[in-house]
Amino acid sequence: MATTVQLNSGHKMPLLGLGCWRAVGDEISTAVETALLAGYRHIDTAELYHNEADVGRGIKAAIATGKLTRSDLFVVTKLPSVAMRPERVEPSLRRSLAALGLDSVDLYLVHSPVGALERSELTSPPPEDGRMPLHHGTDLIAVWKEMERMVSLRLAKSIGVSNYNERQLLKTVAIATIPPAVLQVECHVYFQQLKMREVCKKHNIAITAYAPLASPGRKVLYEKRGVKIELPDLLNNPVVRLVAEKHKRTAAQVLLRFLVQQDIIVIPKSTNAGRIKENGDLFSFKLDEVDMGALRLLDQGEAGRSFKFYDSFPGVDEHPEFPFPVKSTA
Repeated sequence: MATTVQLNSGHKMPLLGLGCWRAVGDEISTAVETALLAGYRHIDTAELYHNEADVGRGIKAAIATGKLTRSDLFVVTKLPSVAMRPERVEPSLRRSLAALGLDSVDLYLVHSPVGALERSELTSPPPEDGRMPLHHGTDLIAVWKEMERMVSLRLAKSIGVSNYNERQLLKTVAIATIPPAVLQVECHVYFQQLKMREVCKKHNIAITAYAPLASPGRKVLYEKRGVKIELPDLLNNPVVRLVAEKHKRTAAQVLLRFLVQQDIIVIPKSTNAGRIKENGDLFSFKLDEVDMGALRLLDQGEAGRSFKFYDSFPGVDEHPEFPFPVKSTA
């Protein structure tokens, strides 16, 4: 079974990666080391996660065992919203590389089309309601041209985007000298992104699914911020559980296998050693067409989207490049 996808940049990207959101310090550095020693070769982080240095320590520790080398790895990080200006792209990437302890990343993504202001740029105190301070002058084309320059500088082997909608992706493709190699978006059995997948297939853009299990752990994070959120319980869906029982696998393994069997890259996040190894065992079994058909029928289209962003970043939907359907005022 294939364990990688061929990118339009000429590089191969592992279908399985470790997501690193919501963990810092020794917790994530140990998880990264555990994953790499368990056979993972793809690590996904971001400046926004405040853990690049910790991820770098985990990578260094795994390499120090002599069981793998840097060339075996595929490391992804992302341009933060506060750097969504051409002059900030290179400094931001160099800052990430220094934190990670690397000379280059395998993939550098624009984290979001929404630009934000840093606290130092605010002319008045931050809003007390926690609203995101936006930079309304975001120029996606100018930012992309700088992303291309990061490849020329050999600071990134491939470049791509995250959280873009179809219009933003096609706008970027239309002007690109180096087209996006990857689009990273929410994608799981309830939100299968069928239309976006067709667009990406047409333009030879690989898809990475974040929250392939619907990121159930973020409920605690949101509640700490005072945000009540209802998340889909994919792991206990009856159809998923029946398929899991049939194959003597976990529900998580079935949900992940469903995606990778369609050449969708997955980056499940876990810091539990047992679950990391369990989630990584995706290539020793295959779902049959009956399984795949039953799981395809679980798609809810746009109603299945669970990352709306305006619930965790108030005001973000007022940005002109906010990519998703805005919050209803009805």
